[in-house]
Amino acid sequence: MGSFILQRPVDIYWAPVFTATVCCTGALFFFWKWRNKQNIQKIILNARKRRDISLQRAEQAVQLFKSQNPGFESSTIVTLSLSELTAKLQDGFLQPDTVLHAFIEKALEVNKTLNCSTEILMESLEQLKVMSTQERGLLYGVPISIKENVGYKGHDSTCGVVSNLNDPAVGDSVVVAVLKKQGAIPFIKTNIPQGLLNYDCGNSIYGQTLNPSNLQKTPGGSSGGEGALIGGGGSILGLGTDIGGSVRIPSSFCGICGFKPTSKRLSLQGVNSCIKGQKSVLSSLGPLARDVESLALCMKALLCQEMFTLDPTVPPIPFNHEVYESTTPLKIGFYENDGYLQPSPSMSRAFRETKKLLERAGHTLIPFQPLRLYEVFHEFILKGVMADGGALTYTMLYNLLNFPAGSVPVSVVTEEDEEQLQHYNFIHKDPLDKLFVEAVKGGVGLPVAVQCVSLPWQDEMCLRFMKEVEELTAQNNLNLKRSF
Repeated sequence: MGSFILQRPVDIYWAPVFTATVCCTGALFFFWKWRNKQNIQKIILNARKRRDISLQRAEQAVQLFKSQNPGFESSTIVTLSLSELTAKLQDGFLQPDTVLHAFIEKALEVNKTLNCSTEILMESLEQLKVMSTQERGLLYGVPISIKENVGYKGHDSTCGVVSNLNDPAVGDSVVVAVLKKQGAIPFIKTNIPQGLLNYDCGNSIYGQTLNPSNLQKTPGGSSGGEGALIGGGGSILGLGTDIGGSVRIPSSFCGICGFKPTSKRLSLQGVNSCIKGQKSVLSSLGPLARDVESLALCMKALLCQEMFTLDPTVPPIPFNHEVYESTTPLKIGFYENDGYLQPSPSMSRAFRETKKLLERAGHTLIPFQPLRLYEVFHEFILKGVMADGGALTYTMLYNLLNFPAGSVPVSVVTEEDEEQLQHYNFIHKDPLDKLFVEAVKGGVGLPVAVQCVSLPWQDEMCLRFMKEVEELTAQNNLNLKRSF
């Protein structure tokens, strides 16, 4: 009894102390969370302010240039092909400052609608001042865009992640340094999804990027800002990265061409990533452009002694002109359906039309089916790259195998394609199939692409294959127009 009587006052004393301690700890925790959220919002707002300031400064620079050059007309410049543009720059018919201001003006216009830029690189105007002292490289005077995670001295490469803000690159990435050496002028960084590994293009820092052909649709990802900007006419050549289709998917969604080289063919030094240390599936850096010839020119420019010197881990293999320019008939394996994810009606139709064009041109088409794809995709790709699963097998398979691959636009979605979508029999008939149907609905007029693939290190052969598809498609479209 005595011990009971002594314990009771102690309980009465400690109860309020314990309650107060818990309340104070909880209050401190919520205060800390609130302050942390406020700090994050402040960091994000500062990043957006920096972007807006760069856009405003770029606008002012264009207006100043126009006032000093009354005859300046950007529309005649930004519609040129890359081969036409480089020719006019090399022979002096166009000057680099005129071309740069033309593309800055167009990029600003496109960005207002699509939100595809993370910032204008105002150092590009400074680069103009030293160009007269440099040799005229393959891309002399050509303005280029770069994906946000590609390092450029003095600028963040956030990968769409707030924790990477306010950590500017101390130097240019190797590819940026090489392109500058070749006379190219990086002038804009483009938007990406948060963490990069996504087939959309939006993040909490810079917002959502839209598709240039349909503002209700995504431009794809993760090089979605590149796809949108080039597809909208605001850039003629850009650099993206690809670990599961991140160059090929936005290219196909935005109606342009994109190329994923064999991994390690181009240097990745100075290119940021959110999945450092992952070795199951290798990332590649590759170009996006309006046509295959532009992709090939970019590869020629990058595969030079300057890159091999700056990054000795890159195999010193120059661009093979003989393979790319060859006209020897090709032997091409094909499959319309990989047995894992069924393509939409527009994709199947575009694929069959392209197959016919290739056969008619004298190429040999051989059917084949990827082996054990379900096991490969789930055991090697998903477990190696994505902790939470994922989907779109057609592109990521070739990252796993490290095959060069590219996308070439060959058609657009038709009303008939849209109608067939309502009655299409998909493989699994599960929620993912239903989600896929919902995702591709309302796509009439959107571009449709095919993927071209070759064996590792045969990058020039892949580009040659892509060029063949592009030229045959263009000739077929011309013949169809003449027949009406």
